[in-house]
Amino acid sequence: MTHKFQESEARLLTALAAADLPRSIEALASDLTLDQSLVAAAAVKLADYGLVTVSEESRVEILLAEAGRALLERGEPLPERLIAEELGRAQKALTVPELAQRLNLAPAAIGKALRFLTSKGYARRDGAEITARDGASLAEPTPDEELLARLAKTPESGLILTANEAEAAEGALNELSARGLVRSRARVRRSLELTGEGRRVAAEGVEAAREVTALNEQLLLSGEWREVTFRAYDIGAEVLRIAPAREHPMRRVLEETREAFLRMGFEEIRGPYVESAFWDFDALFQPQDHPARDMQDTFYLKRPDKMELPSDDLVESVRRTHEDGGSTGSTGWRYRWDPDMARRAVLRTHTTAVTVAACHENPAPPRKVFCVGRVFRRETIDYKHLPEFYQVDGVIVDEQASLATLLGLLREFYHQMGFSEVKFRPDFFPYTEPSVGVFVRMPGRKDWFELGGSGVFRPEVTRPAGVTVPVLAWGLGLERLAMVRYGVKDIRELYASHLGWLKEAHLCR
Repeated sequence: MTHKFQESEARLLTALAAADLPRSIEALASDLTLDQSLVAAAAVKLADYGLVTVSEESRVEILLAEAGRALLERGEPLPERLIAEELGRAQKALTVPELAQRLNLAPAAIGKALRFLTSKGYARRDGAEITARDGASLAEPTPDEELLARLAKTPESGLILTANEAEAAEGALNELSARGLVRSRARVRRSLELTGEGRRVAAEGVEAAREVTALNEQLLLSGEWREVTFRAYDIGAEVLRIAPAREHPMRRVLEETREAFLRMGFEEIRGPYVESAFWDFDALFQPQDHPARDMQDTFYLKRPDKMELPSDDLVESVRRTHEDGGSTGSTGWRYRWDPDMARRAVLRTHTTAVTVAACHENPAPPRKVFCVGRVFRRETIDYKHLPEFYQVDGVIVDEQASLATLLGLLREFYHQMGFSEVKFRPDFFPYTEPSVGVFVRMPGRKDWFELGGSGVFRPEVTRPAGVTVPVLAWGLGLERLAMVRYGVKDIRELYASHLGWLKEAHLCR
């Protein structure tokens, strides 16, 4: 007895019977010169008939990132190995500047490699000096070097690891991912095998029936319509994926943030990227000798290097608040406030500079405003820091406002952004008291992530603005929110234009 099937189903049954062992869909598609989507659709149909079993195996695909590709193209080992070899040649302790000069590397590159240098047991650090460890062996490659060597053999296609292989290489993979050298994503491999019934049917004989997709005049006139099989529409069949233009995930987060606060009755405000230190620091009661004002933390401008200060009355009120507390009841910071430092032009370090200025422009309650925008800090670029990033800042000016109001507002905002679990911890900021940090957790995850700070503005901030009622304030990082939401482990991935990730990232959750 011969059994009739659609052509792709018949060919798949015959191939599986000939192999008599499990075959992956990829391998079968290659052998049969069929598109993988056709093989997958035929497999689903045959599984429904009870002729085929489909098994799935979790796998991890590892691809070189741009930094990793550049490292391999230069033919260089990892920086810590270069440093260890140089320390071995020197036979003495060296400092970071000395190593940078000997290896012709930037001091920042040496600094980034120190953690790996010590964790791998190559060297030890005593203050500014770095010394090779006695007995440290450079003969054998470390797991992360072995993984890079494997990737060097397949730089374009990358590596596919089984779940067990990925688990064994987890430490090395995490290290290389954190350094921006590789990126990984989960994959599923599907394999097919005939059931007992499938073997029986294949043994009895399989024939490909002539299939048509539509009834036409020729079939009707010839009578062939009685002999053909009409192909059923499979709405679940895999089809060629089309990647049309779409909103960038980070842009989606920014727009959803705006929509969330607008829905809650807030007014959106904007401000310049270049601010005076007065609005960025002084108006927020941040002392002029605070570390955040250092050149290491803040971008100061050369042209223009000075900005105009606001009205003399406001400047005088802020000066007195800094020096002796003014009319706030505080003792201030007890130093001589310098108007020239307040005039310095800076790239704003937070959008709080915009919201505090709004309090001065209109101190009359009630008022609710927010600002979404870029801010700039002299951060060392790594997997969780960039020198330019986005924040959302806001204030509520209301005589009935309280800390409970603030916590409820932030909880509602994160609920609207897709986070069901939100918690708060006491924190410290120079311009709020009390202050709280905001943490969220994604469903099914164990880790809590800190996404920003908040609190009630101190009187030293609000009284110079003429505000006599409570002012609630918050500043939340939006890149970190996007990282948690989209499962991105390296903040640089948000701006790296990796088309594969951009095509697959779910904009709605």
